[in-house]
Amino acid sequence: MKLTRRHVLERWWMLPVAGTLGAFGYLGWYGARVTFGRERAGSPDFEAHPPRRVASVAALSAEWSEQTFTYAGRPCTLLRVPQAVSGGLETTSGDTATHLVAYSRVCTHLGCTVNLVRDPEVLAFAFNYRPPQDAPHPRLGCRCHYSVFDPLQAGVAEFGKARAPLPRVRLERRGAQIWATGIEPAPALDSG
Repeated sequence: MKLTRRHVLERWWMLPVAGTLGAFGYLGWYGARVTFGRERAGSPDFEAHPPRRVASVAALSAEWSEQTFTYAGRPCTLLRVPQAVSGGLETTSGDTATHLVAYSRVCTHLGCTVNLVRDPEVLAFAFNYRPPQDAPHPRLGCRCHYSVFDPLQAGVAEFGKARAPLPRVRLERRGAQIWATGIEPAPALDSG
């Protein structure tokens, strides 16, 4: 069969239709992957590294106190949180329990740095994410692609392009000091 100008003109419409179907198919696949393909944080799997003093217990006197530090070559954050978190540290002084947790600040999407976002309205405005009304606590947010991580749920990704939770840092209390003694391996960055 000889390809003529008439045959091409009769079938030109197939090209934009195929392109449109392909684009919508990709968007559907990507949306389902980001929405339903999030990884849960399992039991901590810490790799030992040389111990490093992070902060004094007194420096974390109030809930949501934060201390940033570098451990095993990665920027990290130590938080005092209102409840126990898997992979965190609970210390007691008399009748008072203190809950601490530390995470790598390297976003699991493309490796940008995450920061503590204390105000839910900032999350709503800057990250397009409004936390549930029954959980308005601070989150860790990545400004590169607007991923949001929940520090009270072992660092799981709640929103945005990141799908893997933030790696946790193992903590120990030695006297009045908090030490980092291990960190979970970094997941492969998700370029999708």
